[in-house]
Amino acid sequence: MRAVLARAAVLAGAFAAGAVTAHAATIPHLHRIAADLQRSRERILAGREEERRRLRHDLHDGLGPTLASLAMSLDAARITLACEPERTDPLLADVRDRLACAVGQVRELAHGLRPPALDDLGLVAAIESFAAGCCKRVEVRCDGPPGELPAAVEVAAYRIVREALTNVRRHAPESTAVVLIARDADLRVTVSDTGPGLPAAAGGGRRGTARGLDAMREWAAEVGGGCTITSRNGGGTVVAARLPLGAGYHRPADGRA
Repeated sequence: MRAVLARAAVLAGAFAAGAVTAHAATIPHLHRIAADLQRSRERILAGREEERRRLRHDLHDGLGPTLASLAMSLDAARITLACEPERTDPLLADVRDRLACAVGQVRELAHGLRPPALDDLGLVAAIESFAAGCCKRVEVRCDGPPGELPAAVEVAAYRIVREALTNVRRHAPESTAVVLIARDADLRVTVSDTGPGLPAAAGGGRRGTARGLDAMREWAAEVGGGCTITSRNGGGTVVAARLPLGAGYHRPADGRA
């Protein structure tokens, strides 16, 4: 009996030691994962703050002074109308031209916040509209209608597809591409092409391409998803994004963001 108990104790000790060793071996891996997540979060926050800084600059130093100048010009036109009405017409024409420029600035700011094609056409039709002429042939397939999507997911999907097709247009205009949109528990977006594939060393000699690849990954990460970009055997690039549908807010019923 004592021999059995002793053997059991030895086995238990060995099992515990093995468990401790296995646990210790996973700690560096967990630390690397945590560090990667922290770096990704820091890049996302830095990008968001940079976008806010740019938007504030555009509003404060661009659109704001333009509107203030227009108000002063309207005051001058009002005074001129009372004193010298014959000089009013050129003043109002100048105000009208500058007002048109201000409207253009507002549209650019709104476009930066959310692509208007999404509200005008919907995700699939917006992708089809952009895809036209990107390369020799682009096929957009939708595995069932995507239905109502969270606004953040919709924007992320559109931007990822747009960036992927922009890379095809720049580097493989004679290739063909397929865009596949599928919805289950998540929204899954895949863009594949028949071009030369990714450049060596993740963008060696193509700094713009490397930035675009990072941007696609960060757009997916912002909504809690992921994006992989790989070269496939036989040539071509595959961009595959998974976007959780629980992320972000939904568009109001009238379709406005």
